[in-house]
Amino acid sequence: MDLRFLKSADPEVYNAIISELDRQRNTIELIASENFTSVPVMEACGTWLTNKYSEGYPDKRYYGGNKFIDITEKLAIARAKQIFGAEHVNVQPHAGAVANMAAYFALIGHKGKILSMELSHGGHLTHGSPVNFSGKMYDMKWYYLDQETEMLDYDKIKKAAEQEKPDLLLCGYSAYPRTIDFKAFREAADAGDCYLMADIAHIAGLVAAGIHPSPIPYADVVTTTTHKTLRGTRGAIIMSTKEDRLDRKRVYKEDEKKKTLAARIDSAVFPGLQGGPLDHAIAAKAVAFGEALRPDFKPYQEQIVKNAKAMCSSLQDYGFRIVSGGTDNHLMLVDLRNKNIKGKEAQTILDEAGITANMNMIPYDLTGTPLNPNGIRLGTPAVTTRGMKESEMKQIAEWIAKIIDHPTDASLRSKIKQEVEDLCRQFPLYPDVMV
Repeated sequence: MDLRFLKSADPEVYNAIISELDRQRNTIELIASENFTSVPVMEACGTWLTNKYSEGYPDKRYYGGNKFIDITEKLAIARAKQIFGAEHVNVQPHAGAVANMAAYFALIGHKGKILSMELSHGGHLTHGSPVNFSGKMYDMKWYYLDQETEMLDYDKIKKAAEQEKPDLLLCGYSAYPRTIDFKAFREAADAGDCYLMADIAHIAGLVAAGIHPSPIPYADVVTTTTHKTLRGTRGAIIMSTKEDRLDRKRVYKEDEKKKTLAARIDSAVFPGLQGGPLDHAIAAKAVAFGEALRPDFKPYQEQIVKNAKAMCSSLQDYGFRIVSGGTDNHLMLVDLRNKNIKGKEAQTILDEAGITANMNMIPYDLTGTPLNPNGIRLGTPAVTTRGMKESEMKQIAEWIAKIIDHPTDASLRSKIKQEVEDLCRQFPLYPDVMV
């Protein structure tokens, strides 16, 4: 990637960018929501498409000069449909939060009742947190993981839907390590006479490759970010049926009742929430979707899960308690209470040793807080992109155990940091990129 113009024009920004590249190359990335895009994805995102305004949708723009912009957006839409088997796809949302907001607006309007999983059990900020728009605008009701298994209890969720009669039942999570039964959620939604929405931001790549069941046959609307396991640029998409499965009685504005679900989603994104889409990002989404259609994408997703299972098993061997006892996907949630260390401190000392993770709440934890929880979340998408496999996961787990079991040993962290850098050199990141 040619950054010579940036280097000359703004060396301060250039140096920060180069330093971040160096950090990514020489550390082990275990944040479950992060990944490394391909160079072609980054190249598409860094083009002169950023110069264009294209309010509207392909062939229906409010500005002229969108002939080639329409090509890239149509490619992104067509490829997403092919990947997921969706009837309708909107590729314009700038972020997952925007996609979720647009989905809520399209399904139930600007008010109503949503049944969702409580945040500390693995839900997401946009799934009803009181500090988020979702918690401020909607009447939130919660379901929880089973206290013994720390897994979804579909019978209880169905009963909650029957009792609460929500306008929308929401599934899909940011810290749930097990397989989601979308068919069971459809049955719960039917029992509650409500819409079903699935936010698959974390597992979209696994779904695309057929490693995790798809919500497409069951959900009214599916949202996902395009990074994480899908390994694209930052952004989001919304997928849905074209027509509304229900009678639209949940939509509050009378004029909206005349629209198809697909039309309501499109109008919720633009002009409802956004103006001009990010055309450079949409082109990069198209490139990433093209990569997801290639034969090597499924083995990559399979390896993500193999790596997660290997790391999870090794951590258990070192005495760590894993929430729900294991993982079926790309992430694991580690309960640190038996290690007498908080998640924030664990995150800090791991970072000092070149291992990047994030602190996280764990279910039914009464002593932790969001800013200082008793857990950490670990994920394997990024290390798998680098080519690491099960043996490396076992080594990483050993380093994590040593660091957390000896939290005051700075010299140990320094030694491990060097070992981390040695391992990273064996799996170079962007080796052909010259900056």
